[in-house]
Amino acid sequence: MIAAFRNTALGAILSCLPFLAGAATVEVHVTGVAAGKGSVKVAVCDQARFLKQCLYLGSAPAREGDNTIAVRDVPAGNWAVLAFQDVNGNGELDRNFIGIPSENYGFSRDARGKFGPPSFEDAVIAVSEDVPTVANVKLH
Repeated sequence: MIAAFRNTALGAILSCLPFLAGAATVEVHVTGVAAGKGSVKVAVCDQARFLKQCLYLGSAPAREGDNTIAVRDVPAGNWAVLAFQDVNGNGELDRNFIGIPSENYGFSRDARGKFGPPSFEDAVIAVSEDVPTVANVKLH
């Protein structure tokens, strides 16, 4: 419990330091959310971590329709955004027995793959230094 508080307090302090200048906020506008079911999770990923362990995450309780989740301190560069509605609250995008997602999900630029997830290039957005970036994601 104390370790978690230290990490939270440390994160708050570090977010105010000037060495993070050059980082930006990515405002993720998620549409297609079902009312009151779990939470909406978003991840902002670089190409190396796309569809793996993304470094920049955000979450908010699910509200029907449009949801906006801010992901702060994202460095300038090329990123892809993915979002899903975590209906059962387990923190993961659930899949059926053959690996197809069973919870609604989507990617930036409404990227969709033909036989699996889209490529990083199809979902890429540019994040500029110190300028808020908007990423639209529609859940399917």
